[in-house]
Amino acid sequence: MTALKPLRVMIAGGGTGGHLFPGIAIAEEVRQAHPDAQIRFVGTTRGIEARVLPQLGWDHDFIEVSGLKTVGVVGALRGMLRLPKALWQARRVVKAFAPDAVVGVGGYASGPVVLMAKLRGVKTAICEQNSIPGLTNKILGKLVQRVFLAFDVTRPFFKAKKVALVGTPIRVAMLKRLVESTAAATTSTGLVERKPLRIFICGGSLGAVKLNEVASEAVIYLSENRTVHVVHQTGKQGLAETEARYRNAGLGADRVECREFIDDMAAQYAAADLIIARAGAATVAELAIAGKPAIFVPYPFAADNHQELNAKEIVDGGGAKMFRQAQLTGDILRAAILDIVDDPAVQQRMAANMAGFAKPGAGRAVAEWCAAR
Repeated sequence: MTALKPLRVMIAGGGTGGHLFPGIAIAEEVRQAHPDAQIRFVGTTRGIEARVLPQLGWDHDFIEVSGLKTVGVVGALRGMLRLPKALWQARRVVKAFAPDAVVGVGGYASGPVVLMAKLRGVKTAICEQNSIPGLTNKILGKLVQRVFLAFDVTRPFFKAKKVALVGTPIRVAMLKRLVESTAAATTSTGLVERKPLRIFICGGSLGAVKLNEVASEAVIYLSENRTVHVVHQTGKQGLAETEARYRNAGLGADRVECREFIDDMAAQYAAADLIIARAGAATVAELAIAGKPAIFVPYPFAADNHQELNAKEIVDGGGAKMFRQAQLTGDILRAAILDIVDDPAVQQRMAANMAGFAKPGAGRAVAEWCAAR
């Protein structure tokens, strides 16, 4: 009996971490189950993948392609002119690698690569991490064999027979840390100890100026009547200003830790009683696994307002509160925090509801589909 050749998987897309890191999570699950698997990424030189993939040691190719939507008339024309070359480059990399499966994770590069793979008879799939699919995935969803979704509300955009609701793939190490850290921080009653009140504020890896302002104002109000301990990821631009705001209010480093960027997010989720954050797909997925109540302040300029819709599913399920940035003040946020943390039953119920959205097997499910031959 002839042995099967090593599995070959191509992952296409990127541009942002929200697209790339789920792809890396899938690759890690494939490699964990099939150590001899050959995995290749395809992205663009302008995306985050150009920096991250070489650092992590993943094999990769780059093609020249750009967006057609929300880039203005000139940008759309430039994107159209690049498309023939991008398709030719995609055809070349697919032919050279000869994958058994191709997965598009969103972003400009996924379109040409998934299309060329489909035309060559390779089995294809896409992952849609957000509640509203982007233009590329809306088109590719009509062509591929499988559509992996993170949110139930996304189902109507695709044919039901293609859809698999699996969640957002999370990197293996992060997933392990989330599970371990949360278990270690939880008491026998299922509640995290709360002395003092611990809040984690995170506006994303790049920070969020407006969220920094409102959240720090709310913390300052809170500290007038109770002891709080806050870890605040500010982003590079907001670090000095946010630190100064806290210090001027008399909150020293023993009460508020401001950091530009935090590597071990899992530990912060686990230690906090409440998280205040944006509502990117990865953040929502991680918080569900951590099982912590949250207050979401969606990024108001996200494409198709998808962050608000990401948050809405969790809010409707009772795991979080949500405020539009334009309507939020420090006093409103302070009141929302107190509504949660002043009632242990509310806090416990929200934590349980949040955990109900956890889908830790997302990356493994996609990897298993890739390996089925």
